[in-house]
Amino acid sequence: MKMGITCVAFIGPQNNPMYLRSMDPATDDHYLKLHYIVHCALDAVEEKVLLKRGPSDSQDVYLGLLYPTEDYRVYGYLTNTHVKIILLLDDEAPIKDEAVLRVLRRLHSLYVDTTSNPFHKFGLPITSPRFDAQLEQIVALYPRPGASLGGFTT
Repeated sequence: MKMGITCVAFIGPQNNPMYLRSMDPATDDHYLKLHYIVHCALDAVEEKVLLKRGPSDSQDVYLGLLYPTEDYRVYGYLTNTHVKIILLLDDEAPIKDEAVLRVLRRLHSLYVDTTSNPFHKFGLPITSPRFDAQLEQIVALYPRPGASLGGFTT
């Protein structure tokens, strides 16, 4: 089963974009579309967090499928520092939640390793070439047919 990762985004606690990466070379219009989808996902994240909140409930970091679009399925993950990891997958084949969770955990681990650097300032955009390279390695484990690892980052 192939899981095509189209876009990865890290959004800060104040809903500020810290990192957004398209896995394919993107035109400006396509990039804006991905940015819009990620922005819309923030509403779904807040809704899921509010619905799960309770007096004795522990917050689940894996938010699951946030919403489907015509072309993508949008999944979310919330870190304990309220950084949101948004993953856009091609809407081509059925995907198991365990596989998505595995990718999101790897991305979370990469984020923790990167932000543990004493020179990194929390909440600012991630500009590390090492982060880019390791993200590409994670995404390469879950290729979609015909995908390249070109891409566009912010």
